[in-house]
Amino acid sequence: MPDAAVALRSPLERLALPAGDRFALAETPPAARFVFRGGEAARAACSAAFGAELPARLGLGGERERRAALWLGPDEWLLIAEGADSASLGAEIEAALVSAPHSLVDVSHRQIGLLVSGPVAARALSAGCPLDLHLSAFPVGMATRTIFDKAEIALWRRGATAFHVEVWRSFAPYLVAALAEAARGAPEG
Repeated sequence: MPDAAVALRSPLERLALPAGDRFALAETPPAARFVFRGGEAARAACSAAFGAELPARLGLGGERERRAALWLGPDEWLLIAEGADSASLGAEIEAALVSAPHSLVDVSHRQIGLLVSGPVAARALSAGCPLDLHLSAFPVGMATRTIFDKAEIALWRRGATAFHVEVWRSFAPYLVAALAEAARGAPEG
């Protein structure tokens, strides 16, 4: 039986997250998270084992049944499996990659996901992110690694006014406070 005193807790558990019509923040459900690196053969084998296609090019995230693969670089992906056990999933992926050079690092305890939504979500994110987040430049399904002020994030557009943000746990309270402040004065549009 796990010791409750050392159980992993959300860094946001004592924060009141904004939940309005114009802007809302919510923590995503627990997930297994991995950073995967490898060439084309490894990408294909990992896609089959993971259960969602790892995108072969910049931009779009691959998604299937509560699993997502976000392209972070030429041979690097962030794998997110909502509700999955990271040890079991990691072992399955490793077994499929036994003959392919690769790197698979479990980052499940390093970071959390946030859902950022509402008509001013893109404006609030733009307060600290250098990317053009207009829908025409950053369409639904687009994902990338970037920064918000001083925090590295992975940003994935889930809808016209909805984003999934992956951030290191230690930066999560800062990111929530900065986004909430930016949303207070952000015009819609």
